[in-house]
Amino acid sequence: MRIVFMGTPDFSVGTLEAVVAAGHEVACVVTQPDKPRGRGKELQPTPVKEAAQRHGLPVYQPAKIRDPEAVEKIRSLQPDVIVVVAFGQIIPQQILDIPRYGCINVHASLLPKYRGAAPIQWAIIDGEEVSGVTIMRMDAGLDTGDMISKVEIPLVKDETAGTLFDKLSDAGAKLLVQTLPTLEDQSAVYEKQPELSPTPYSRMISKKDGEIDWSSTAVNIERLIRGMSPWPSAYTYLGGKTLKIWRAETAEGKAGSAPGTVLEAGKGGLVVSTGDGALRLLEIQLEGKKRMDAEAFLRGFAIEAGTILGSEKR
Repeated sequence: MRIVFMGTPDFSVGTLEAVVAAGHEVACVVTQPDKPRGRGKELQPTPVKEAAQRHGLPVYQPAKIRDPEAVEKIRSLQPDVIVVVAFGQIIPQQILDIPRYGCINVHASLLPKYRGAAPIQWAIIDGEEVSGVTIMRMDAGLDTGDMISKVEIPLVKDETAGTLFDKLSDAGAKLLVQTLPTLEDQSAVYEKQPELSPTPYSRMISKKDGEIDWSSTAVNIERLIRGMSPWPSAYTYLGGKTLKIWRAETAEGKAGSAPGTVLEAGKGGLVVSTGDGALRLLEIQLEGKKRMDAEAFLRGFAIEAGTILGSEKR
């Protein structure tokens, strides 16, 4: 099939690689413009652009995909299908109507659950036991198009957004390659989604979402820590400095202790009270320090029982 591939971040790379390996003709790779990064603010290509260049594929980077020039560029490529994987811009109807088999999206959730920009993080934060990937035919709505195929991925106890990201990226790549032939031979079955999703819209994650509210439950905070790893990370404050929490587990705590109170600080790590139960911090990173095991951290940085975490940085 003649394909225009649209994607931007690491999550999209595996699908592009799989499409190339399957022998499809990639007429063009469309990705976001290069952005300045790092201290030197040098322009850096997107992960998808780098992958496309490794394969010698043509790359197009419009500032706005809905601009008439961009629409005509896509039209001129005469794709059989457009594959969209985390492109980062809303695809206008003019482009949705171009390919004979439509625009096909690889979405990292079991639709209609978790429509939106950050389905991986919110599935973990909400305590889902199963996630997955849905291949759908895009329409004018936000992740509301007809579903074509799905694959489920069980979440393990210590699943983080990072580990689930990798699993769903691999699963999505394989599922897309399996699905493409069904479009061409017209054996694909299109299932309409219900109007309403059973879960809230999975809005984009911000750094502020990682701030721990110690009045929440230990279970919910532990999920937040995993859902925020590796970015933007869950954090609190210790002595006016940011303290990132990378790993934790629920623990026994003393009833009546104010949320955020350090109950223990020793060989078992840091045990902190919450609104319901306690949390044992296993891996932490104080501002200006390396990420390390909590026990090792405490050997060089004393924290007394009774210390309150969460006082905002000043």
